[in-house]
Amino acid sequence: MGLTDTLAARFDVAERGSDVRTELVAGLTTFLAMSYIIVVNPFILAEAIQIPGYEFFEVVQMIAIATIVSSAAATLVMAFYANRPFGLAPGLGLNAFFAFTVVLTLGVPWQTALAAVFVEGVLFMLLTAVGARKYVIQLFPEPVKRSVGAGIGLFLLFIGFQELQLVVNDDTTLVTLGSIFGNPWAILGLSGLVLTFVLWARNVTGAVIIGILTTAVAGWGLTLAGFFDRGTITPETLPAAQYDISPLAGAFVEGLTNVEPLTFVLVVFTFFFVDFFDTAGTLIGVSQFGDFLDEDGDLPEMDKPLMADAVGTTVGAMIGTSTVTTYIESSTGVEEGGRTGLTALVVALGFLASLVLIPLVAAIPEYASFIALIVVGVMMLQGLTEVDWTNPAWAVSAGLTVTVMPFAYSIADGLAAGIVAYPVVKLAVGEGSDVRLGQYAIAALLAAYYVLQTRGVIL
Repeated sequence: MGLTDTLAARFDVAERGSDVRTELVAGLTTFLAMSYIIVVNPFILAEAIQIPGYEFFEVVQMIAIATIVSSAAATLVMAFYANRPFGLAPGLGLNAFFAFTVVLTLGVPWQTALAAVFVEGVLFMLLTAVGARKYVIQLFPEPVKRSVGAGIGLFLLFIGFQELQLVVNDDTTLVTLGSIFGNPWAILGLSGLVLTFVLWARNVTGAVIIGILTTAVAGWGLTLAGFFDRGTITPETLPAAQYDISPLAGAFVEGLTNVEPLTFVLVVFTFFFVDFFDTAGTLIGVSQFGDFLDEDGDLPEMDKPLMADAVGTTVGAMIGTSTVTTYIESSTGVEEGGRTGLTALVVALGFLASLVLIPLVAAIPEYASFIALIVVGVMMLQGLTEVDWTNPAWAVSAGLTVTVMPFAYSIADGLAAGIVAYPVVKLAVGEGSDVRLGQYAIAALLAAYYVLQTRGVIL
């Protein structure tokens, strides 16, 4: 039996209406579509993770390795345990929450933030192992679940606009339009953004990574041609290849010893909520493309792909990256005909092969990598169509979830606003009996936390 026959038999390729060649093409397609995270995740997390004795771009390379390894580990579990054609990697949104809210705004040490991701991953694994998914789903208001993706999208958009210097600080209005066409950083970022949107609109595979790399090449070309000095639109210096991630791996253990209980619980809660419902929603959404759903609209044996997500998150926290989740870009491979874990295996191998490119990650200017936040942020706004805006409880709960996230610069605050508002409005319209006891309890606990936190009673 040859390799092709072995793979076909191991992943039940023929039984699922596919063939090995189709699965290989599908896997490569998915990898190209989601590979931008190898560049983007390190630049986001490196804003918050500072390691004494190491420069920014050395830390970027460490996180890139952690990104690749956690993505490969989770996707291998997806391939061999779940036998589904889905790719996984650290999720955009939660990595921004990790860096910009938890560490830089709340002042939580990055080691403790990794500890929170680790605890969330372990909790996710335990709940998945005992089949408690349906009970968890019942605890949270439907409008919050439907709108959280769009809220994260606005959060990413706001961060992306700031990082590209399209939006800047203003003493009067807090934010305003930047001096875009007097700023080469913003000009290049905006040009790359336009290119990426054009490629995405034309359904070009790997549009985001192509946009990032093209923008980076343009920046280096202008620098090497003498239009700009090094350090203006390109890194001033480039470090040697950094493959030693020991200062990053295992840091979560130290974080477990430095915990402020209430804040830690809120952070874990936020990581878990977004990870759980983002993954579940993505799995259902992508499965529609492949006709994987049963007559009730559910994905059979859904706990298996959820376990891949949980394992990836736990491994990622152990080696130094934020929450791992299933990527909506998996739909590109499914549309190419991917139907089995062989597609996921190719994605995992693609990640592992990219380890040889780690030295090049440090050469990517930040404005090029942050293009992805704006593009993905726009994509995530489609979740707004799932909200029943004619229902007062849905409109208030979802509206607050979506808007508080960017305005408060926190996914956690947006979730809390939506969760607390839902039972209040339900009671106001005489539908309090529709709210579950658990939903009342979570809303009450969150309300109490914010009263104490905003009065300065707790940190």
